[in-house]
Amino acid sequence: MYKKFSLAALALVASAATAMADEIKLGLQPWLGYGPLWVAEQKGFFADHGIDVNLTTFSWDQDMTAALASGNLDVIAAATNSVIASYNVGLDQKGFLIMDLSFEADAIMAGNNIASVADLKGKDIAFESGSTSDLLLNYALRQNGMSLADINHIPMGASEAGLALISGRVEAAVTYEPYISGALAQSDENRVLFTAAEKPGLISDMLTSSSTWIDAHPEDVRGLIMAWDDAVRFIRENPEEGGAIIAEAVGSNMEEFTPAFEGVRLYTIPEMAQFLGGDFQATIQEIGEIMAETNPEHITKIPAADEILAVDALMSMQ
Repeated sequence: MYKKFSLAALALVASAATAMADEIKLGLQPWLGYGPLWVAEQKGFFADHGIDVNLTTFSWDQDMTAALASGNLDVIAAATNSVIASYNVGLDQKGFLIMDLSFEADAIMAGNNIASVADLKGKDIAFESGSTSDLLLNYALRQNGMSLADINHIPMGASEAGLALISGRVEAAVTYEPYISGALAQSDENRVLFTAAEKPGLISDMLTSSSTWIDAHPEDVRGLIMAWDDAVRFIRENPEEGGAIIAEAVGSNMEEFTPAFEGVRLYTIPEMAQFLGGDFQATIQEIGEIMAETNPEHITKIPAADEILAVDALMSMQ
C-alpha cells in the first residue's frame, strides 16, 4: 500500500513538473498594442492551439528584458528599438511575430504653454531610457536640430510620466496609451505635442525570444502566432467585447480606451507577412541609425533585419 501510494505520488509530481516545463512564461507591459495577448488568454485561443501561456505584467522594459536574459521568462513583448539595444549588449533576442505599430498612441505631452518641440529646450521631461518613449523623443528632437543634451531627463516609466505631468512635477512627458487619454481627461492644462504618426513604423512591437528557445519550441512558436491571429480577428469582429478585455487589462475605462485604441494598428498573419516584405526591414535600419546617432556610447552596431528577426515560421503560415 505504501509503495503504491509513493509511486502514485511520484507520478503526480512528475506530471506537474512536465506541465510546468511546458508552460510558456510570457512578459508584457500594460500597452494597448499587446491587447490580443489578454484576449487570447480570456477567450481560450492559447488552449485552442495546444499551448499553456502564463502572462506576467511588468512596468519597466529593462526588468522584462533582464527576466528574458536570465531565463525567468521564455518570451517577451518588446519594441523593435529594445531588441536593437539587446543586440548591442550581446543578448540573444529575436522577433518571431510583428504585433503592432503605434501612430497616435505614443506621444510627447506638455503643458499648454509649450507650443512646439523646439520649446522643450531646457525643460524637465519624464520618460524611460531605452524605451519607445526614448526613441520617440530622440526622433522629435533630431527633427528639430536638438538632442537629449538640450533637455533635462527625469527617469520615469510611462505609467508614471503622465501623472507627473498632471501634478506639475515635470514640464513634459513621453508616454503611451491609455496614459495619454487618461492625462488629457484629468487636466485641460496639457496637450499632445508630437506623436509617432509623424514617422509611421518608428514605434513597433514584436513577440520575441532567444533563438535557442525559438529553435527548440517550433510548435509553441506556431501556437503563439495562431493564437495572436485569432485574437486580432476576434477584436475586429467583436470590438466591444475585445475592447473591454484589453481596457481592463491595462487599467483604462472604456471612455478613454476607445479613442486611444484608434492610434494602434494590429496585424494578422497575412498582414504581418506583407509588412515584412515591405518597408519594415528598411525601418529597422533607420531606427538603428537614430539610436546610434543619439546614443553612440551604447549603440555601436546596427543589425541587419535577419539578425533580430526569426520569422520563418510566420512566413510559412501565410
